[in-house]
Amino acid sequence: MKSPVHRCRDVERQAACLQTEQPCVPVSQHIPSGMWFIRDACGIVCGVITWMLVFYAEFVVLFVMLLPSKNLTYSLVNGTVFNTLAFLALASHFRAMCTDPGAVPTGNATKEYIESLQLKPGQVVYKCPKCCSIKPDRAHHCSVCKRCIRKMDHHCPWVNNCVGENNQKFFVLFTVRTSLSFTYWNVPYCRPHYTFSLLQ
Repeated sequence: MKSPVHRCRDVERQAACLQTEQPCVPVSQHIPSGMWFIRDACGIVCGVITWMLVFYAEFVVLFVMLLPSKNLTYSLVNGTVFNTLAFLALASHFRAMCTDPGAVPTGNATKEYIESLQLKPGQVVYKCPKCCSIKPDRAHHCSVCKRCIRKMDHHCPWVNNCVGENNQKFFVLFTVRTSLSFTYWNVPYCRPHYTFSLLQ
């Protein structure tokens, strides 16, 4: 029985290994143009829910916590900080969602392309049988994006995209900024309630 690695990868060095039942489509027909966007229903719904949660937090902070406050300086300072963090979080989310995560061009598993790599004797390359592409090191095929992604970490439905080589920075920034905005509000806001409970 083949190991999981060998089941996912087809080792090839000979021309016969490059012959498939359906010929590979030329690379130029698969290079994405314009904005990167995955048409996945679950991912789109999760992305919309993410934005709705941020806007709901904006409503609660501004209209429930800050506007009733009689301290104008307190409201302005904290409202500005929270809105800045929320805006930066949404900007990072948008970039993580609409940035090509590092998709490998499809259809490049041809004899000519293999020869152009000028491989050393004994060197092995890997072919993805699903998108008919030569996989670089640490590249994995995503069944949702239907592409091989360089340095793929995982496919995140909340950003409707894979987290890979090109958008990992934006994904990390989104999670950090979201955590900061949550911590910024909840720690000071909950402290009086915890103190009151301890005194009782």
